[in-house]
Amino acid sequence: MSDMRPSIKKEFFALVRPYWNRVAVAVLLGFVISGLNGSLAWLVKPITDGILVGRSAGVLALIPAGIMLVFLLRGVGRYFYEYLMQSVGEKLVANIRGSLYDHILELPLSYFNSSSSGSLISRVVNDTGAVQNIISLTLKDLFVEAATTICLIGYVFWLRWDLALAAVILLPAAFYGVGRIARSLRRISMRIQEKASGIMESLSESFTGIKIIKAFVGEGMQKKLFDGRNRDFYREKMRSVRVSGLATFVMDVAGGAGIVFVLWYGGRLVVGGQLSAGGFTSFLAAIFMVYTPAKRLSRVVAEIQKVRAPLERIQDMLRLGTEPEGEQDIPVISDALEFNAVSFTYPGSQQKALDGVSFRVGKGEVVAIVGESGSGKTTLANLIPRFYVPTSGSICIDGIDISRASLYSLRSQVGLVSQEVILFNETVRENIAFGRPGATEEEITKAARAAYAHDFITELPGGYQAIVGEKGVRLSGGQRQRLSIARAILKSPPILILDEATSSLDTASENIVQKALENLMRDRTTIVIAHRLSTVKKATRILVMEKGKLLAAGTHEELIHSSPVYQRLYSLQFGAQSSV
Repeated sequence: MSDMRPSIKKEFFALVRPYWNRVAVAVLLGFVISGLNGSLAWLVKPITDGILVGRSAGVLALIPAGIMLVFLLRGVGRYFYEYLMQSVGEKLVANIRGSLYDHILELPLSYFNSSSSGSLISRVVNDTGAVQNIISLTLKDLFVEAATTICLIGYVFWLRWDLALAAVILLPAAFYGVGRIARSLRRISMRIQEKASGIMESLSESFTGIKIIKAFVGEGMQKKLFDGRNRDFYREKMRSVRVSGLATFVMDVAGGAGIVFVLWYGGRLVVGGQLSAGGFTSFLAAIFMVYTPAKRLSRVVAEIQKVRAPLERIQDMLRLGTEPEGEQDIPVISDALEFNAVSFTYPGSQQKALDGVSFRVGKGEVVAIVGESGSGKTTLANLIPRFYVPTSGSICIDGIDISRASLYSLRSQVGLVSQEVILFNETVRENIAFGRPGATEEEITKAARAAYAHDFITELPGGYQAIVGEKGVRLSGGQRQRLSIARAILKSPPILILDEATSSLDTASENIVQKALENLMRDRTTIVIAHRLSTVKKATRILVMEKGKLLAAGTHEELIHSSPVYQRLYSLQFGAQSSV
């Protein structure tokens, strides 16, 4: 790991540090295992000299017992060694995965708008899996095989230094070559992780958009896209295999050359009477044994290079700035919500989504926001729970700038019911209680009744324990919307945002949902992105938006006579409704 950039090396060991006691015990066991491996080479000498040449019955009685004891101790040591290293790997990866998931949840909403869910899933699953391999598998080999190599090399030098020098002289050159080869694996590994992200993106998009794919007969196009990404991933993996194989080839050639020289030179020493047959056999056994861990060490070097890419990707993700957290808690709203000259521009855009918007909503007021698509209605609503931070200006609750507020105290006061209903693949009960996990059964049922959801819930197989499916796929649009309203009612927020909550429903479902919304809006400060004429007419005030600007404000009767933009919107959006 000597060529690992300092920051990554430091962060890598910082990840391992909490488990140093397990690693320390494992390293000690690794040294014991290495010593036992070396003793097997030493035992070859008494076997040859004492049994094969000397024909000693005493040696014959002791050696098998000694060999059995070595294998027994080595087996026990390796079992606990591998268990400890695997446990460190599993614990480390679980910790990294948890930290990564926690960090991703705290990233600003703007990050999710610019990143695909597939790439995020790849970071949490693929990248952490690669790190697990380096800990539980590669480092396991690193400690044992490095110590075994050192032990065996030390033994052969003690036995015959000149012969040992000739045998291992090629190893440094071989390791240098392996290091040069392994460095290219880092670049390949980075490309592999990118290709893996592409596959995850295809899977995520295909499974979530399967209805559209089938409706537009897009299976062939999606298969072609996936096959291309899958093929690219395969090519990069095979490139990695070729480079890794080249490192093994270098070690094999170096090992073969060393052994050939030992046979030639050592054989001459035995023939000349300068080395006993047992000494030569023991030396040869040690040399044969040393090349196996040395070759494994070459693979360790290659694997360490491979893990740099996912580890860097994980650390880059963890360095991303989270949502700015304020230090001031906002008390329950008692006066007003105010926008003061608020402007906002989306990252990467030159055009303002909001431009100098100012208005005040008193406690208990219902304010409807109307405007054409792209006028800034949803952007305005998203600024209230601080999904985005204004480019300029301020938003205050009871005179407290929400940019200084803690996210919990702010968002616990804001309820959101939007056109896009998000339900989790859990039970009806868990989805309703999402904002209040400790809610009682009575409170959940009361919220469901107020949302006109209780009757259809009791008809579901399992009732409140029925699984709704991913994104509520097992429910109708109206049922999903009523569950989201029940969730908001149970949370009981003093500030409520309704973002075109009925725009995608049929008339029958909309009438039921509208009644549920009226229950939800009662005694709350409500911001409504208006779609229905009935909602507009019941609003305390109506704000008219166009191209990010607030053009007019007033009641329906006031605006219908004073605002040309509202007159046009009323005619286009609400005129047909008024005749129904």
